[in-house]
Amino acid sequence: MPILRIIKSGTDIKFMKIKKITLIISSILFFLSLASVFFKGLNLGIDFTGGSLIEARFKENIDLSNLRIQMNKLDLGEIQLQTIGSENDIVIRAQEKKSNENKQTETIQIIKNSLSDKSIEYRRTEFVGPKVGGELVNAGIIAVIFSLFGILIYIWLRFQWNFAVGAIIALIHDVILTLGFFSIFQFEFNLATVAAVLTIAGYSINDTVVIYDRIRESMRKYKQISFDEVINISLNGTLSRTLMTSLTTLMALLALFIFGGIVISSFIIALIWGVLIGTYSSLYVASPILTYLKQEKRQVN
Repeated sequence: MPILRIIKSGTDIKFMKIKKITLIISSILFFLSLASVFFKGLNLGIDFTGGSLIEARFKENIDLSNLRIQMNKLDLGEIQLQTIGSENDIVIRAQEKKSNENKQTETIQIIKNSLSDKSIEYRRTEFVGPKVGGELVNAGIIAVIFSLFGILIYIWLRFQWNFAVGAIIALIHDVILTLGFFSIFQFEFNLATVAAVLTIAGYSINDTVVIYDRIRESMRKYKQISFDEVINISLNGTLSRTLMTSLTTLMALLALFIFGGIVISSFIIALIWGVLIGTYSSLYVASPILTYLKQEKRQVN
């Protein structure tokens, strides 16, 4: 495989030669993602909007189109039906009407009653009220903000201020591009996705710290060459680790996406995108930013 040959033989890639191009591309994607989140919004799941979810296994063949017509006749608001795994395993999602509070707690039972003539095994039922959904939105935002702040403090204490700024910019870049990805393609955004965003933050910062450690070592070792070349040497030195970590993680995530079913699909989609964008940002966002934030003295403690 070409990648394995590169890893074994070593590389001499001039990463910093295209740093301006990559930073411009990242900036464009960043602002496009922000615009999409603000103007198009996220496809919030029932965790945030309030609603009911039923996962059912039909013991006989079922026509999804006829079942959808039957569900729409119940006048419960928007209802989504989706098969998971086999054609007989179906997830029913019903977003509640805010104006009809009395029906909210009865939705699951109404749906079950409408299906009483069929042989069904109910595997999972959930209900989230609109008030709880609003509280979960606030809790999710607070969790992301505090995690980013904690990472900033950690990097600041471990490295220098310019490393901390570079790491947090790359981290915000990854989070916003993940939100933009979900907004543009309208994948469902739920609590599992929030957990995925926090996982992406941890994965990305771990990759960045490894690269920053190598940059710091190279700064001590190579004091007579340009800072761009120091970063090139450091990135080439950690490239094999970066590629192998990303590839093995992606293989595991793809297996989970294929066989894991709809329950964890949004979580896995977010992680796959996060691994790709996190690897890119460690090489072409966190590192190039250091060249614009470098201190006059190259020596480090």
